[in-house]
Amino acid sequence: MNVRSESPAEDESAPPSPGRVLVWDAPVRVFHWLMVLSFAGAYVTAESERFRLLHVTLGYTLAGLVVFRLVWGLAGTRHARFSNFVRGPAAIWSYLRGLVGGRAAHHVGHNPAGALAIVLLLGLSLAVTASGFVLYNQFSGEWVEEVHEAAANIMMAVVLVHVAGVAVSSWLHRENLVGAMITGRKAARPEDGIRSAWRSVAAMMLVAVLGFWWLQWQAAPAAGDAPQLAAGQHAQVAGKAGRHDRDDD
Repeated sequence: MNVRSESPAEDESAPPSPGRVLVWDAPVRVFHWLMVLSFAGAYVTAESERFRLLHVTLGYTLAGLVVFRLVWGLAGTRHARFSNFVRGPAAIWSYLRGLVGGRAAHHVGHNPAGALAIVLLLGLSLAVTASGFVLYNQFSGEWVEEVHEAAANIMMAVVLVHVAGVAVSSWLHRENLVGAMITGRKAARPEDGIRSAWRSVAAMMLVAVLGFWWLQWQAAPAAGDAPQLAAGQHAQVAGKAGRHDRDDD
């Protein structure tokens, strides 16, 4: 009689079931892709004065999304809650060792390394948006600009590492993690899934973001006002320079 045996590492690395169940609710998915769009757009437009309003709008959007995710991480569905996926250093190190060895444990929700990336991205998002707010409103000096740029660059580095980790995990576990963040479904046992997608919450979040973008667009200066604004600023600078000269006399 032939008996097929598997090592514990092989058992852990194999997908738990060929069945696909709902794991990621709609708010988590909408948050994820809006965050990708907001950060990427803000990062690309960071050095452009022409797209300053777009940069600021996307930054404020990112801040609002983080606030929502913090709330949803406490009151959301099973796999969206921080208590479900945030782990300590030992669990993270164990997962990374398994990942390097090709034997990382399979997780229905976020794996420990992915959870670390999420926590870092949320924290860095707060640092980026807070420093950006202070900088945009001219509440402090040049050091805030350095903090803002450094936080944004570190966040981009974490994003790239996270994307690489998603690619490796997808290959190792033979599952499309990007696709799962679109459809919300992953290979798992029925009891590991969630009952509701909470599409109503996702719809309200999307409406709030689009409404904010519309308000920002309405508040934007008209194209014809730009030269006048520039001329006014130039006159202001010239006036200050003239007053400075008279003071010197």
